[in-house]
Amino acid sequence: MTKAPALADLQEEYEFLDADDRYRLLIDLGRALEPMPDALKTDATLVRGCSAAVWVYPTVRDDGRLHFLADSNAAITKGIIALVLLTVQDQLPAEIAAAEIEGDLAPFDLKNQLSSNRTQGIPNMIALIRQTAERYS
Repeated sequence: MTKAPALADLQEEYEFLDADDRYRLLIDLGRALEPMPDALKTDATLVRGCSAAVWVYPTVRDDGRLHFLADSNAAITKGIIALVLLTVQDQLPAEIAAAEIEGDLAPFDLKNQLSSNRTQGIPNMIALIRQTAERYS
């Protein structure tokens, strides 16, 4: 597993890529996700409303920050959840609850870059992350 790039650096790179390379970048982001044990891929961790299966599992660091494990059975969707997590990973629950995740993702213009089938679950991914943060606040 490689260290995740900073969101701003990733955005800068993304702007200069053509559509195929943007797909590859998302797939690479997904591949770089920390492995999620199969035992955590349950109905309770499944994100509802996604065309592909997406699981998100929160862990709490010693300092109270939330660290999310995530996986998907589709490579691009796995990259999308990896991108979403870059906006909130290892932050305090109150910071995550207040985060402008949609605004942070806006420069990636995912709705116009990807099919609606691939992006339909993004609001549900974000909602699950926010609900999790609120539970831990």
